[in-house]
Amino acid sequence: MYGKIGMALGAVALAVSGYTAYSSSAKRINVEAAVVHGAFTDYLVRNPDTIGTAVTSYMQSNPGAANAAPSGDAIRNYLLSNPGVIVEAINVYEEQQKIAAAAADGDLVKANAEELFNDGFSMIRGNPDGDLTVVEFSDYNCGYCKRAHTEVEKFVEADGNVRLVIKELPILGEGSILAARAALASRAQKDGDLYPAFNDALMTHRGSHSEETVMSLAAQVGLDVDALSVDMQSDEVRDQINRTYALARTLKINGTPAFIIGNEVVRGYIPAERLADFAKAEREES
Repeated sequence: MYGKIGMALGAVALAVSGYTAYSSSAKRINVEAAVVHGAFTDYLVRNPDTIGTAVTSYMQSNPGAANAAPSGDAIRNYLLSNPGVIVEAINVYEEQQKIAAAAADGDLVKANAEELFNDGFSMIRGNPDGDLTVVEFSDYNCGYCKRAHTEVEKFVEADGNVRLVIKELPILGEGSILAARAALASRAQKDGDLYPAFNDALMTHRGSHSEETVMSLAAQVGLDVDALSVDMQSDEVRDQINRTYALARTLKINGTPAFIIGNEVVRGYIPAERLADFAKAEREES
């Protein structure tokens, strides 16, 4: 149906174009296509009934027009004979979706920049004055986070100009929540100087965490375990974790690890080399 109407509309457009191109005195008039299109559109807006008459008239005068339009079977046969067209279309569609998703991520990062980069409680590692801030959402019971921990350290050390913000996002059970609470509570001791060492110990521990493993590691890095047990139950620590949960939901981060590199959201594990690539691209765009 649409093919028939399209052909009819094309005929009407040609008729109007021809009328515009030649005056009644048969003298050539040079008119730009945009002018013809504008005149045609304006005419149809003011005379909507004309289109029905024009289509009917054209179809009556050209009975073969309908047959010339491709049928559903013809389209189906073409696609079956050329399946690569479908793959190409899917690839184009997926690329468009990725571009749209990246743009949406960028908008969310910009809208939540202060909470992401300067919330006042997340641990800062790397170079505090670095020219690029990278945010990492992680869980101490996440195997991929443990792998990423080593890669992130390599990346930050090799770069030397990255400000790394660690977001505690415990999503893998009570052991994860316990470890995250303890990590945040460790800031209350020795001006927070033991937080990085505690973070390293929790991340490099093999296996999942329990109260026993968390407290054992806390003691090993020099924390007062009794004080830590009290501080980690505070409303302040609980509210900080809830703020990170809310931020992750806003950014559509549903798993760990996840990274914010400039205005880009990178979900999942990536090695040091890829982190460096993302950092380079971000600096070039800035």
